[in-house]
Amino acid sequence: MMSMFFWAFVVGGIICTIGQMMFDVFKLTPGHTLSTLVVIGAILDGFGLYEPLIDFAGAGATIPITSFGNSLVHGALQEAEKHGIIGVLTGMFEVTSSGISAAIIFGFIGALLFKPKG
Repeated sequence: MMSMFFWAFVVGGIICTIGQMMFDVFKLTPGHTLSTLVVIGAILDGFGLYEPLIDFAGAGATIPITSFGNSLVHGALQEAEKHGIIGVLTGMFEVTSSGISAAIIFGFIGALLFKPKG
């Protein structure tokens, strides 16, 4: 049980360290870093490598932004098997819609409750 938390911490830390290095060493903007990490997650899922990482590291692999790329590709591939080419589009939206909806709703609630500085 304790090793599960250890590996989640290590894997999540490695992903975050890669992101921080992209900022500091390669001087990438937050948008470029975010996009790159999403694409890396998508590529890893396309090759079937991200699901075993999730099984191994749990939240260490599902919480970072790389998991969003994994979700996009995973949903697209699942729905493509069922519905063909149209499933590629619908699958991406179906799998990620709850997370995106939650982010929008909680962002809106936060904006109502707190005064933004600007």
